[in-house]
Amino acid sequence: MAIGNHSTITEFILLGLPGQPQIQALLFALFLGIYFVTIMGNLLMLLVVGADSQLHTPMYFFLSHLSFLDVCLTSVTVPKMLETLLSQRKSISVEGCLTQVFFVFSTTGIEACLLSAMAYDRYAAICHPLLYGQMMSRQFCGGLVWASWGLGFLDALINTLMAWDLNFCESYVMPHFSCELPSLVSLSCSDVSSNFAVLLGSTVLHAFGTLLLIFFSYTRIVSTILSISSTTGRSKAFSTCSSHFTTVILFYGSASLRYLVPNLSSSMELLFSVQYNVITPLVNPFIYSLKNQEVKAALKRMLQKGC
Repeated sequence: MAIGNHSTITEFILLGLPGQPQIQALLFALFLGIYFVTIMGNLLMLLVVGADSQLHTPMYFFLSHLSFLDVCLTSVTVPKMLETLLSQRKSISVEGCLTQVFFVFSTTGIEACLLSAMAYDRYAAICHPLLYGQMMSRQFCGGLVWASWGLGFLDALINTLMAWDLNFCESYVMPHFSCELPSLVSLSCSDVSSNFAVLLGSTVLHAFGTLLLIFFSYTRIVSTILSISSTTGRSKAFSTCSSHFTTVILFYGSASLRYLVPNLSSSMELLFSVQYNVITPLVNPFIYSLKNQEVKAALKRMLQKGC
């Protein structure tokens, strides 16, 4: 992997979000506020789950890892976006771009695996409540999390190492606010057929593989809930899954299309990237807290202790 392959092009130009300087200043203020709220919301979720012993359950164990991943994902992309909104020269080095590609790809891959593990947790809780403790033991939950991190990093490492060997000869302008693998590969003057093949295979593995597990889990969950005779029982069971299902729709609806269709128009690229890089990490802690009585009660107890 000789860095000399990148000697022709040493940096890329990130065009960022379009607009006049006044509009970009407003966008800077908007996304800076979103970034601050995202970090505070997810860190608060981590603090509440860690501090309250009543939340030391498999569901909140997975949720704490999801919050940590959201902090990582938004911290990889949003600061560079804020920089490009203010600076005149919107550049990033080739090595810095590849580093950003690795972390964006790995965090999204880990999050996809983690969402499927959370779906299985809900399946075990609703469909097999008497065996829940055995099915979701601490060792098993830890194994699912470590497997998610391992698969995500391995997949990102393979794709990034392949991208590192690409040559970039003439095109160096990226109509984006951050470096992502589909945009980077499309700028190369090398033969990228193998890169696209591996990228497609990785996306199919993460998107359809994990979605298949989620679909199986929710098929069994819905079947079990509909068999409950009590309306109150059905409503309570549905409410325990609604937060996770909302997150799945937000994340998969944009991230999967972004990587499965590399040749999207620049406006669609920006839309999908903002969705899963900025919006989803922002709303996740609110989705899981505003509709969750256990989290509200834990937050109230923590505030009472602090006062």
